[in-house]
Amino acid sequence: MTLFGVRVPMMASLILWCVLWEIVGRLDLIFLVPPFTAVLAAAWELVNTGTFQRATVTTLWAFFVGMGFAIAVGVPVGLLMGRVPAADRLLGMWVNVFVSAPLSALVPVLMILLGMGETTVVATVFLFAVWIIVLDTRAGVQHVPASLLEMARSYGAGRWRTLTRIVILSALPEILAGIRLGMIRGVKGVVIGQLLISIIGYGELFELYSRNFLMEQFWALTILLFAFAMLVAEGVGMLEKKIEYYAGVRQ
Repeated sequence: MTLFGVRVPMMASLILWCVLWEIVGRLDLIFLVPPFTAVLAAAWELVNTGTFQRATVTTLWAFFVGMGFAIAVGVPVGLLMGRVPAADRLLGMWVNVFVSAPLSALVPVLMILLGMGETTVVATVFLFAVWIIVLDTRAGVQHVPASLLEMARSYGAGRWRTLTRIVILSALPEILAGIRLGMIRGVKGVVIGQLLISIIGYGELFELYSRNFLMEQFWALTILLFAFAMLVAEGVGMLEKKIEYYAGVRQ
């Protein structure tokens, strides 16, 4: 980023917001915004408590199980839609509906069907993540050059070898991009699911801190969640960079 001809690191924006947060907190202008340093101190204390650690285990379990199901379903469905026009016409409308729909409104329905427990949170993560994985996988498959498919047929490759050696590898950048976006949406899903249930994981802690106006702990937990989402996205982003070679086969 360049400002007035001077190169400014991207971290400068984050540091500026932290400084402004600290100033507002120190001036005591808003009761709900404590000083940033106090939030960081509360975060350090929070991560060392057994309550937070148990909530983290519960939340991570729901997140990764839900994401596992989302990837296991989303990638094959996206491959099917990208390769079979009839499946694309049949499923495309429903996928687009769920991508644009307010999925938070479906969580109470899941609570009725699945109960007030971790199963509902897993299903919420799945619903938030799977559709974007389907769409990105479909887009990647549809961008596979016809010349590559023709080459595979000319060398006698069967459908399975064409799918695994040509289609999936060529579509891998989009597949990973969909998984990265799905994970970000999955973090949102696990938090929303636990917040609406309010008896397990981070949802229970958010409910406890907000009800008792423990704002330092509330913001500390929020920052930790943001940090987790960023780490997940950056981790998949690093994997994307490692396989950028496969994008070159489409040039």
